[in-house]
Amino acid sequence: MSPRKTVKKAASGSQAAAVTGPTTPNQELINALRELERDRGLSFEVLIEALEAALVSAYKRNFVKEAEAAGNPVVVVDRQDGSYRVFARRTVVEEVTDPVMEISKTDAGDKFEIGSNFDIEVTPKEFGRIAAQTAKQVIVQRIREAERDMVFDEFNDKVDTLTNGNVLRYEQRNMLIDLDKKAEAILPLSEQVPRESFRIGARVRVYVMEVRKTNRGPQIIVSRSHPQLVAELFKQEVPEVNQGLVQIKAVAREAGSRSKVAVYTEADDIDAVGACLGPRSSRVNNISDELHGEKIDVIQWSADPKAYVANGLQPAKVIEVHLDEREHLAEVVVPDYQLSLAIGKEGQNVRLAARLTGWKIDIHNEEQWAEVVAQRVEEDEEREELAAMAEVAAEQTGVELTPEMLAQDEELIRKLQELQRMTLGGDEEPAAEETAAEETVAEETPEGAGERS
Repeated sequence: MSPRKTVKKAASGSQAAAVTGPTTPNQELINALRELERDRGLSFEVLIEALEAALVSAYKRNFVKEAEAAGNPVVVVDRQDGSYRVFARRTVVEEVTDPVMEISKTDAGDKFEIGSNFDIEVTPKEFGRIAAQTAKQVIVQRIREAERDMVFDEFNDKVDTLTNGNVLRYEQRNMLIDLDKKAEAILPLSEQVPRESFRIGARVRVYVMEVRKTNRGPQIIVSRSHPQLVAELFKQEVPEVNQGLVQIKAVAREAGSRSKVAVYTEADDIDAVGACLGPRSSRVNNISDELHGEKIDVIQWSADPKAYVANGLQPAKVIEVHLDEREHLAEVVVPDYQLSLAIGKEGQNVRLAARLTGWKIDIHNEEQWAEVVAQRVEEDEEREELAAMAEVAAEQTGVELTPEMLAQDEELIRKLQELQRMTLGGDEEPAAEETAAEETVAEETPEGAGERS
């Protein structure tokens, strides 16, 4: 701590009239701050520093002339008896350029070094009442801030988990929820479940999405439609999930209607799907009841994409799955009588399966798939035939043809065939057309593909 020298008689004029002796001890203030430290977890030193800063602001606001004369006023609260003093603080320098803010080492005395603080007490006589009011305001404000911080810390630790509350009121179609008298959460309309309603005072379980700090305290955003709400309900209802023996790999949900949950376990003696369903489906039924009748499909997760996609389409039976890695597309073949079940009402089953697995899914019955296969075989044969013809045409016309050109541009192949016909015809009349076709081929030939030598 920098050395301080208090010079009461150094002030003169109006400043001297404002100076008084040491303020009376205020042991009640110290006791109150110690109690806050003990009960609320607020640091005693932080409270003292906040009080000192507030008293400086009060001094500048209520004693304008004195504050201007002081230049750099500071307030010191005694940590033992609660007394306070106002000082005009100046910096010790070799040569004074600002008399209000600086003092020479000669005037300050040998005890002070260059750069140290030199304080003169300027405590006003009327400062006691203002100090008492300021202390009260600071304490109340700090209590509120501490409570807000405690609420924020408590619910910030609950992000991505479930919490319970009671419906407080509705504001602009948003639901406000009282979280056990500790805080108030908001359930936005976008996070509510369609056709799900709660009466004022009803008990509700919600998923904590986000906690924000605002000037009016922490703002807690909760949800009833979030997919992780289903996962958290499984954690509470299924001991194996809560203990980590069964993992929830993914959840796809259309809130209020249906959800699909992919589960997995590495334990050989545990049936992941059976554990989540429970005896006579009691566990999954309890979760469905909490979600007001929402249907829940529990499926086995698999590292094999084909098996995972097939499981994701349950309860439909799947014959085979064909994957297109480039398009990230899964083409699924199902029996004719299972087609509508695999697609689901308004496409819901296949839509949820695609969301769950991360693959685009096309559904075919056996007849449709046979037609698709036949069409693709025909297209492959036609493509091979065109490629063979194009190679002959390119060789005869002297154009270098790459596999990339064959794979990407069938129109180029047709132009090469046209050029071949014109070249082999030998007539003089189509000479202009032949030249145009050659120019077209040259324009569409990628850079670096030239004529053969």
